[in-house]
Amino acid sequence: MQKKGITLLCVTLILAVTWSCNGNKGAQKLPILGRQEFKEVDGKLDTIYHTIPEFSFYDQDSLEVTLASFEGKVYVADFFFGTCPTICPIMKQQMLRVYDKFKDNSEFGILSHTIDPAHDTVAYLKDFSMRLGVSDSKVWKFVTGDQDEIYRIGSAEGYLVPVGEDADAPGGFIHSGAFILIDKEKRIRGLYDGTKPFEVDALMNDIPKLLAEYED
Repeated sequence: MQKKGITLLCVTLILAVTWSCNGNKGAQKLPILGRQEFKEVDGKLDTIYHTIPEFSFYDQDSLEVTLASFEGKVYVADFFFGTCPTICPIMKQQMLRVYDKFKDNSEFGILSHTIDPAHDTVAYLKDFSMRLGVSDSKVWKFVTGDQDEIYRIGSAEGYLVPVGEDADAPGGFIHSGAFILIDKEKRIRGLYDGTKPFEVDALMNDIPKLLAEYED
């Protein structure tokens, strides 16, 4: 699982560098990460970018959360579990910085997926979010659901990060520490190490840049 996840991230980063150097041509837009396909339309070559597929989970308020829940928004996604003894507490404190800075922006959201739905029930996530200091569940959604579906959305089909069970890992699960920036077209626009404050600083600098792409 670790090797597969590292490979996916390496491919993503290679694509990001290629797009930035060759496709951006000095513009200030963020790169578009992930796989690319090329299709001929009306005699012209069109680029089809990797996007997050449809999903259905439930948040800390027992409300269904789908891609439509983030319609018209850019958002940051991550993966965690409530009993995580290593990086999750660090990640959540760093994500709290992002929440505090952008919680009043109606075009922004956060989506945190538990990878241990057997333990992290809706009731648990509600208590977890309140203890963390998240008062607005419309902005920051903690979601649970079918475990296989959560793992699918984190994999090569979705956010391109490693998630899964691992008996040898602390707490019994393995997951990426990445904060993943998603645009309004559900494309991946940035990957940031959520355990490192300077990387989260970079994320907070990039969010306004991404929002600016949608200004009239």
